[in-house]
Amino acid sequence: MNSKDLKTVLYDVVGHVATITLNRPKAMNSFNQAMLDDFALIWRAVKADDDVHVVVLRAAGERAFCTGMDVKEGIDREPNVWSRTDPGEYLSPKLNQVWKPLVCAVHGMAAGGAFYWLNEADIVICSDDATFFDPHVSYGLTAALEPIGLARRIPLGEALRIALLGLDERLSATRAMQIGLVSEVLPAAELWQRADEIAESIAAKPPTAIQGTVRAIWESLDSTRTQALRTGLAYTEIGNPIGKAEVDRSSVPRRRWTLR
Repeated sequence: MNSKDLKTVLYDVVGHVATITLNRPKAMNSFNQAMLDDFALIWRAVKADDDVHVVVLRAAGERAFCTGMDVKEGIDREPNVWSRTDPGEYLSPKLNQVWKPLVCAVHGMAAGGAFYWLNEADIVICSDDATFFDPHVSYGLTAALEPIGLARRIPLGEALRIALLGLDERLSATRAMQIGLVSEVLPAAELWQRADEIAESIAAKPPTAIQGTVRAIWESLDSTRTQALRTGLAYTEIGNPIGKAEVDRSSVPRRRWTLR
């Protein structure tokens, strides 16, 4: 993939970390068909490039991470209602079978379709000015796809509250951390650097072990506990011999760790 072919995002790889920057700040980084097409290319490239171990997703501008679908431009829709697809089939890493960790760095507004990424991120951090909300019902639209994904990572009552209150309430960064939607809240000036630090720490570990871990945990969500545990053994038997061979014993930290 040639990053110059991308129309709505910036894509850069440094070391083993790929950084995607949503780059439609004048449109609040909302997604249009061009952005869907860009992400279809990106996820294929990330999946195929073994030099990429981790992905960071962030957004340009000061006001918004993403406010969902661009209501002015819209996206392409099949005339046959039964042939239509969910935008998540373009945007969501796990739906595209990408098992490389996704770190999301959220600032400003994260609304509606922004949850396509947040729901499938492995780590979400945000700035202290971040707010989260889903406006669908306020416009007479059923809130389904985004809160269904959200209900698998935060308490059900919180997902319902976000979905049902629409534009009347926004979730603060503090509350988002309390319910587990984000794991760190930082000043805006420190957000991107912190996302890079997290990504680089993960990227330094054996990639087979990391990707196997991501896949095992996410795919377990579709199983019962017993089924997930039995399948989990297979992931270890497949991945461990490869992962152990990738370990550079001399680089494994012994006493360096942080307390969160």
